[in-house]
Amino acid sequence: MKYVVLIYNNPTTWQHPMFLQQSEPLSEQERAERTSEFQTLLKELTETGELVDSAALGDPAHSMALRMREGVLAATDGPFADVKEHLAGYFVLDCATPERARELARRFPDVRAGGVELRPVLDLSEIRM
Repeated sequence: MKYVVLIYNNPTTWQHPMFLQQSEPLSEQERAERTSEFQTLLKELTETGELVDSAALGDPAHSMALRMREGVLAATDGPFADVKEHLAGYFVLDCATPERARELARRFPDVRAGGVELRPVLDLSEIRM
């Protein structure tokens, strides 16, 4: 089953990779440890074939929201709200079990600096209209 790991971070302090940004600067050793953790995780995901796709998303200030209200399309440039966190990136994983997906999501270093959300991806071919 496929899962999406959504990476959230503070838009005022965001940098890539997300997990290296903190309210307090990281020591060189902490930066090296987190980078190593992430590289190890990516290597494992690639070798096992569980990594389907991933991307870092652009600054929310360059976003556009589109909404149709009463037949009128409204387009609004970002940033949209004074939020504590924004969606900074995602990873799509293909895991054999929900437990494996949770195990992998917990290992993203971003859980310490921002937040990680794990959600199953629906197979639209199974939905009957």
